[in-house]
Amino acid sequence: MTLFFMPIFIQKNLYYPGSKMIVSLTIVRYPKRLIPVAFLSMAVHRLPLMLTGGCTFYKLMGSGRNGTFDLTPDLQQWALLAVWKTQKDFDEFKEHSFVSRWWKRFAKEQWTALLEPVSSHGTWDGQQPFGTRFEKNAVEGPIAVLTRATIRLNKLKGFWSHVDRVAQLMSRAPGFITSFGIGEAPFFRQATFSVWTSAEDMKNFAYKSLDHAEVIKKTREEKWYSEELFARFKILGSEGSLNGSDPLAEKTGIL
Repeated sequence: MTLFFMPIFIQKNLYYPGSKMIVSLTIVRYPKRLIPVAFLSMAVHRLPLMLTGGCTFYKLMGSGRNGTFDLTPDLQQWALLAVWKTQKDFDEFKEHSFVSRWWKRFAKEQWTALLEPVSSHGTWDGQQPFGTRFEKNAVEGPIAVLTRATIRLNKLKGFWSHVDRVAQLMSRAPGFITSFGIGEAPFFRQATFSVWTSAEDMKNFAYKSLDHAEVIKKTREEKWYSEELFARFKILGSEGSLNGSDPLAEKTGIL
């Protein structure tokens, strides 16, 4: 697995017709005084999500400060990634669920991207949450990428020694739009969601950047990960704000 993230086509309207599986990524920011409430949500939200109809997979996660893997967590920012059987299932969750009401009551801001998986390799807790069969049509325009890994405890030092350099390279790479560092557990269960102007730009960074290619080589040779997953998505829409604006609409010019 690489140390970075990926695809998107954004629409102002979050809602997308059809009965295909969709994936939602919601980033929630809490006021500083409600950081204890944010921590509590990581425990309280588990049972409601388990009982939510149409939700086939979910992960409640913390967030890094700098848009990538980060040793310093952002205690105000938290994330939920969920897989839904249909758009209707997500809509029902958004409008009526306990979790959604919690966010409306306590969160300072929240932002959601709706995604359609176009490829996925690897596993997450032994599952393939985004499916195994995908349409062959290429994604036109921006693309989103999710990379996640469970890092072997005896490889943590090697992994973290390369993170800052890769993050700097990614942020300056042609076609890079934005990224979020998220994770299920500090230090060793990490993920990154990134957005690129095109699949070509993403691939150029992932496979043609010499520095990044060297890191990829080390992950294989030194076997940093006990489990990994890499997925690409078409972005169906985004809604809400972080730090006062929609990070995708702002950086892609799509309102």
